[in-house]
Amino acid sequence: MNRRDLLKYASSALLLSSDIAYSNEEKKSNKFQKSLKKKKTEHPRILVVGGGWSGLALAKNVKQRVPQAEVTMIERREHFVSCPISNEWLVDLVDLEFLTHSYLDAAKHNNYTYLHAEVTGLDKKHNILKTSVGELEYDYLVFAVGIEYDYLDWTDGDKVLEQRLKTQYPAAFIPGSEHITLKEKIRNFKGGNFVLTVPNGNYRCLAAPYERACLIADYFNKHEINGKVIILDTNSDIKIKAKGFQSAFDVLYKDRIQYQASVEIESIDLDKKVIHTGFDDIPFADASFYPNVKAPYLLEKLNMTRETAHNRVEADINQYSYKFKGSDNIYACGDVRPMGFSKSGNTAHSEGLNLAKMIADEIAGKTASWHSPVTTCFSILTTQPEKCISLYTEYGYDENGGMVFKNNITDESWKTNDLGKARVAYAWAESMYSNMFD
Repeated sequence: MNRRDLLKYASSALLLSSDIAYSNEEKKSNKFQKSLKKKKTEHPRILVVGGGWSGLALAKNVKQRVPQAEVTMIERREHFVSCPISNEWLVDLVDLEFLTHSYLDAAKHNNYTYLHAEVTGLDKKHNILKTSVGELEYDYLVFAVGIEYDYLDWTDGDKVLEQRLKTQYPAAFIPGSEHITLKEKIRNFKGGNFVLTVPNGNYRCLAAPYERACLIADYFNKHEINGKVIILDTNSDIKIKAKGFQSAFDVLYKDRIQYQASVEIESIDLDKKVIHTGFDDIPFADASFYPNVKAPYLLEKLNMTRETAHNRVEADINQYSYKFKGSDNIYACGDVRPMGFSKSGNTAHSEGLNLAKMIADEIAGKTASWHSPVTTCFSILTTQPEKCISLYTEYGYDENGGMVFKNNITDESWKTNDLGKARVAYAWAESMYSNMFD
């Protein structure tokens, strides 16, 4: 993938128009409450729950494909903060303005409605979504609600321990305050072991924990901090771009990063700051504990999940149609879906585009067909000079419905032309933000 191809994809041809967005004052009015619940009209009503990369791409693209549709995106956050490129923000390579964007602007520029609210319930029989500010009727409903953390393997149901892990040692893979907390940890670190954990399964952004380790180690070098990053990986090997990351650990950070594979954490003593594994006791000065991931509790509450053989909770959908089992008009999109595609920004965005086309085809009476999402992933390894590795992947299914990789292209060499590759990473992010918000 060259820069021109990346920018061409990320800025794919979608027209811009104007919008409606409701203010907090309007939401409080009786007129607004009544306006949410409308009688069915000739205009299809499409609700998108979640304003992440997939929800934003879907809301914009389905409105462009079906201009007469009434498209509303429901999001509980007041503004968007990107997880992709947040590792770079942690070590001051980009500022917060680069990651932060306005939902009001996205809706205004692309002629759909942004509703700042939380989902509280669902009446599938009557096609009514219940929210914290009223009820909305729909013809098509999409849950693009991302992931939640699953601490059960570490806490065995101890809610006090879970709360301490969440608040004192946050994973920082869901946008919000936990990123700020982790940045302060890095900035104020005085030395010793800084532990990062890597979950198993298909967690959010397979490459990100390894990239984060490199950038933190680079930060320690730059600021002459006597610290070591210890990566405790549940998996038997680095999950993605293994050759590139391993060479970075061995060559660039041989005295700064200690990578341990196949680590099973048996318990975590936060008072003594010791991690007990099946092989060793590991002391730490500070840490960021990334647990396994699962479908959000909202879907559990709405009876729209299933348990896997490993007792994981995931969205219960058809892998080809993205429709929830037992429904013909409710979909999942983005990181919440259970298929093995990478849970990353570019993948989620491309799924939003694909599902928008599938819904538009159904509205038009056409047969909707599945298309592969696309994963484009850049990992920056150092800051001065910037060194970067990258990956491009498409997917497919075999005759038994199993996922297969197609057109998998990796560039795991960080020794040449690195500044150019790093610049493409930032250009990719900027063009994607532009595509979602402009």
